[in-house]
Amino acid sequence: MIRLADAAATLAFGARLAAQVRPGDVITLSGPLGAGKTSIARGLLGALGLTGEAPSPSFAIVQPYAPPEVTLPVLHVDLYRLDDPGEVEELGLEDERQDGLLLVEWPDRAGEYGWPEALALTLAMAPDGGRCLTAAVPAAWSARWPI
Repeated sequence: MIRLADAAATLAFGARLAAQVRPGDVITLSGPLGAGKTSIARGLLGALGLTGEAPSPSFAIVQPYAPPEVTLPVLHVDLYRLDDPGEVEELGLEDERQDGLLLVEWPDRAGEYGWPEALALTLAMAPDGGRCLTAAVPAAWSARWPI
C-alpha cells in the first residue's frame, strides 16, 4: 500500500508513474468518486509534457493526447457513463494502444472487455482525508514496481 497524504502527493505519484510507462501499457484506476483517479492521470500527463489542462474524460469518455503535446500517445478513458460492457469494444481502444498508453478510469465497467494485463491501481479514502493506493502488478511491470 502507498499512502498519498494530499492532492499534491497524488499528482506527484502520477508524475513518478510517468517515468515508468512504455508503449502498449495499460494502467487502470479504480476507486470511489473523488478518490483521486483523475489527479493521478493529470500528474502522469503533466510529466509526459502536457502543459495545458487535462480535463476529466467523464463526458467525452475518451480524451486522446498525442506528440508533440506529450512524449507518448495517451488515451485517457473514463468508462463511468457506459451502460453496457460491450460499448468498450466500440471505442476501438485496442487499435490505438499499441504505440502508446491506455489509462482507464472505472475499468470495472468494461466487464469481460477489461485488461487483465494492466497495472491495476485502486484508491481508497483514508480517514484523515488522504488516500491509500494499492496495486495489482502484472509480470510486465514487475521490474518497474514499486515506483
